[in-house]
Amino acid sequence: MNEEQFKQNYKKAVDHMKTNEQMKKRVEQSLNTQHQGPKRQRKPLYIAASVVIAASIGLAAPSVWQQFNGPAEPTPQVAEVTPGASFDPIVIPKMELSDSQGKGAMADMMQLVVYGGNVYTQSPTLLDSTNALSLRGDKLGTTTGGINELSGQDKYTEFASNIGEADIYAVNGYDKDFRIMSYTEIDGQVYAQLFDKNNGITIGTGADLIGKLHLEGNVASAQWETFDSWNNGKQQFQPLAADESLESFISALSAAKPIATSPELEENLYGKEDRKIIYLTLKDKTQVPLVLFGEGLVRYGNVPAFLEVEKGAFQAFWSSLGE
Repeated sequence: MNEEQFKQNYKKAVDHMKTNEQMKKRVEQSLNTQHQGPKRQRKPLYIAASVVIAASIGLAAPSVWQQFNGPAEPTPQVAEVTPGASFDPIVIPKMELSDSQGKGAMADMMQLVVYGGNVYTQSPTLLDSTNALSLRGDKLGTTTGGINELSGQDKYTEFASNIGEADIYAVNGYDKDFRIMSYTEIDGQVYAQLFDKNNGITIGTGADLIGKLHLEGNVASAQWETFDSWNNGKQQFQPLAADESLESFISALSAAKPIATSPELEENLYGKEDRKIIYLTLKDKTQVPLVLFGEGLVRYGNVPAFLEVEKGAFQAFWSSLGE
């Protein structure tokens, strides 16, 4: 599937999103039950629906972000910050898959795996299947398959998922408390996908989020794309030098101030088109997309937080990308 098809599918998926309350409730309830052994009956891997990847890299509409429960906050002012400074940390609560208000709609759209009593969702970071084996670490278990709104309560246990049955592994070079991967081979074809745990965490600076991706000193190549190109499927990727300028921006990103998301902030940001997307291909062949907003904020996937980069560093990098 090329990128244009991918984006078209994503848009269709957004149009058809609906809350699957029953499914979410069952998964949530399972997190509070005693772990049971995963089912071993093999079924073909339910290939992760690529239509949700665009949402996961942080380009989609504000309604997508409503999975996390948190009080609405006024739109913060973008202020200049100082690298190395400390900030009031923001706390991203443990992901809840169901509540009485019908929130958590992402749970039945995003690909997810329950591991260690936590919910890992489809990572914004992309991994080509041809490079997956080198990243595959120790086997952690096997997901249960066939979970849907008709599944019984007993299916929602450790390694419950909505990706079907797949072997789950640690990822070489990454903390399994942050990232795991599915890896399956069918008729010689590799199907692999990364999952991140970006909930139940505290972000004091950008390093608490971006640092987990190991960007600093590991970018092998980079590209960027205008919002117009992405939004219209033009695939007009432009070269971005993996040089000192980019490393400097990554350092500033690690020192950035975290800002919790809110409906007002998202409405302000996503109501505009002054966005640029950078794609960083690391030495381990993973590709990390980051969305830059003209107001000086950066977002990684669906994490309900923005990073406010020091104003001078952000503007210098933003301007270097061109229009």
